[in-house]
Amino acid sequence: MSESVKIRPAIRDDLPFLWEMLFEAAAVNAQIREMGIEKALALPAIFHILNNFGKRGDFGFVAESADKELIGAIWARFYPEEDKGYGFVSAEIPELAIAVVPEFRGHGVGEKLLERLIRAAIDSNFPGLSLSVDRNNPAVRLYERFGFADAGISDRNDSSVTMVLWL
Repeated sequence: MSESVKIRPAIRDDLPFLWEMLFEAAAVNAQIREMGIEKALALPAIFHILNNFGKRGDFGFVAESADKELIGAIWARFYPEEDKGYGFVSAEIPELAIAVVPEFRGHGVGEKLLERLIRAAIDSNFPGLSLSVDRNNPAVRLYERFGFADAGISDRNDSSVTMVLWL
């Protein structure tokens, strides 16, 4: 499967798909999923993640299947201290979000997306990348394989953990 997946830069026309992928990324618990996509994406903490995407410093990629179906997305953005997200480490480190269409999970799509985003961050000389993930999400193992580690800023009792990859 992953051999036939193409990773390309996200463009403005991909924004509706990015919003769909944001719902997939955010709806890791039943409560958010039960709200439905419109209500969940309207929550300020979720809306914030993609609102006004495309401003200076934002970058991302989408995964396409062999027949050009969009099957996953990853993006990263810089947030200022006064408008930080769940995975915020510093204003100099972009925070990423990633999701894969459910039917395509477990086939290496997320791995290919993460590889491409990390390569772009290295090429841009960013000091690192950060993210927030539910501690019970199987994706934690994927992030750890790529070198992400607990940033040491999350409360151990929180359901999510902020992770950082130093580049």
